[in-house]
Amino acid sequence: MKKYILSCLCLFTVFAYSQDQDNEYATSQERHELKVNGLFLILGAIEVDYQYLLNEESAIGLDVLFAFDDETIDINYYVSPYYRQYFGKKYATGFFVEAFGMLNSVDDYTYDSYYDELTDTYYSNSGYDDNVVDVALGIGTGVKLITKRGFIVEIDLGIGRNLFKNDRDFTIIGKGGINLGYRF
Repeated sequence: MKKYILSCLCLFTVFAYSQDQDNEYATSQERHELKVNGLFLILGAIEVDYQYLLNEESAIGLDVLFAFDDETIDINYYVSPYYRQYFGKKYATGFFVEAFGMLNSVDDYTYDSYYDELTDTYYSNSGYDDNVVDVALGIGTGVKLITKRGFIVEIDLGIGRNLFKNDRDFTIIGKGGINLGYRF
């Protein structure tokens, strides 16, 4: 009887260990993610996001956005590297916070006016400055859900501040969206 219980216990241990190994292998091998922001597609831009998973709790990535509709969105493009920290139970999923940098370009509307006391007249000058480029730093948060087959749904929101051209309308810059993608 002891031999039977001991052999069942050893067999159970081998099966339990092999199941644990398969799970670890599947999560540690899939470290790349590619996503597209569905919200910006509706607004007139395309944003592609590549992410590399460093471990089960952190990742680095790069967002690249190009606008193709100038009437609905003021930003021309941005390139945004980021670092994320995950707080979920599964491998690099769940609630996260991120720190990001951003090189961005916007079309800014300028309006200048002044008063001439000698002629008792107001003068104004307005127009668009195309391609105003700045660098921003910011933070963000969001949540990532993933299926067993690697399909990703992610909702994120971030806010940052442009560092150099603070006299413009675009001192505060935002990023976010509803991302759909795949982990491979």
